[in-house]
Amino acid sequence: MNRSKRVVFFATLALILAMTPAGLFAQAAQGQQKPVVLKVGATPIPHGDLLNLVKDDLLAKGIKLEIVELTDYVTPNILLADKQLDANFFQHTPYLVNFAAERKLSLEPAGDVFVAPLGLYSRKYKKLEDLPQGAVIAIPNDPTNEARALILFESRGLLKLDPKAGLKATIRDIVENPKKFQFKEIEAPQLPRTLDDAAASVINGSFASQAGFVPARDNLMIEGVGSPYANIVAVRKGDAKDWRVVALVAALQTEKVKNFLDSNYKGSFVPAF
Repeated sequence: MNRSKRVVFFATLALILAMTPAGLFAQAAQGQQKPVVLKVGATPIPHGDLLNLVKDDLLAKGIKLEIVELTDYVTPNILLADKQLDANFFQHTPYLVNFAAERKLSLEPAGDVFVAPLGLYSRKYKKLEDLPQGAVIAIPNDPTNEARALILFESRGLLKLDPKAGLKATIRDIVENPKKFQFKEIEAPQLPRTLDDAAASVINGSFASQAGFVPARDNLMIEGVGSPYANIVAVRKGDAKDWRVVALVAALQTEKVKNFLDSNYKGSFVPAF
């Protein structure tokens, strides 16, 4: 068989193979690739809402977003470290840094999204000055948010903390407490349930919203918009530049997300980008 005939023969053979079911399937696979999965753990409000908001945007980029709803502050980081999640979205950087150091986990932030201001809420009192002497106040029991809650009280002149404690302050670092408030340390997700018994509770914006509060309207006092505690997308160290994670953060840092937060939560969650 001369060269020209060999060329014709192999070209014909290739055409025949391409027309077989296997060949047609291969062509279809090349033309339409299956979306790559990105599995993200998140608390429901507003984190889960925001992920659902950008789900179709990510699918258009070839990413199938799988949202795992979680309701506590421990499981999301454990699952992330164990590679059962690709990312999580529920916490701020100080909490992540403290949690990772205590548990010896290799995690890092991938991007800021919004601030969920910590606020003081009550079903018994309408104003901060109405809180009586010796009132029982429930606060978060995790180290980062406990300090954050106490600093909020200190910022209003309601107590004084040992300056050496800084961002790690606990109730044991209270050096002045003129109204003799009794602070009870409670797991963050359980704080809304303490409102029937405590005079007031310090609750973050997500859990306050789930409890039916509008944080910007219903607080007795609340952090300012300059709070350094922006909620983040968190990943394992080294994964912040994963193209799927980059796409997720970009999708969450858009006017679309800003408008959604404003129209649905009336200033209770403040964009941090």
